[in-house]
Amino acid sequence: MNFSSKLIEDAVNEFARLPGVGKRTALRLVLYLLQQDEQQVESFGEAIIKMRKEIKHCNGCNNISDYEICEICSNPTRSSETVCVVEDIRDVMAIEATLQYKGVYHVLGGIISPMNGIGPDDLNIAPLINKVDSGKIIEVILALTTSLEGDTTNFYLYKKLQESKVKLTTIARGVSIGDELEYVDDITLGRSIVNRTPYETVLKQ
Repeated sequence: MNFSSKLIEDAVNEFARLPGVGKRTALRLVLYLLQQDEQQVESFGEAIIKMRKEIKHCNGCNNISDYEICEICSNPTRSSETVCVVEDIRDVMAIEATLQYKGVYHVLGGIISPMNGIGPDDLNIAPLINKVDSGKIIEVILALTTSLEGDTTNFYLYKKLQESKVKLTTIARGVSIGDELEYVDDITLGRSIVNRTPYETVLKQ
């Protein structure tokens, strides 16, 4: 792809770094921005820069937040005794969209994947164990992707937590094997949360 401007070429290359964005799509985005008012483009750039500089991870659940404690953890109507373990913020958003869950979350920041060099120590697992050890948690819901990696992570957490008195459950398998939670429709995901089952039941299948 030949460019008449080094500035455009540099901008296209930066957009093309985004997942799912090829050079042609990146060029369309850049040309679109060129057609906008300078103030609009500046607002766009400033929003991205401000997000990157000021975004925080909640001290309670590791969710992305504007504050030290996210709005879910600080909401007095949510049950802090029930913790839903998810892979990342996209899963929090997916479950929240169902309006079926009233507990809090624990965001691992990924799942165990030896093929990708991701082990338990690379995830936000230790704080979860500390929460359970505090004795303030009644139930831990394992709501990870129904894939080999997700099941591996679920089993690892089960082994780590099985000696505690906490109730360990997992979302019902209305979610198809291999499906990522963010792509599951709200009704199916909501039913999977409501109809969650003891994790030990899954092990016996």
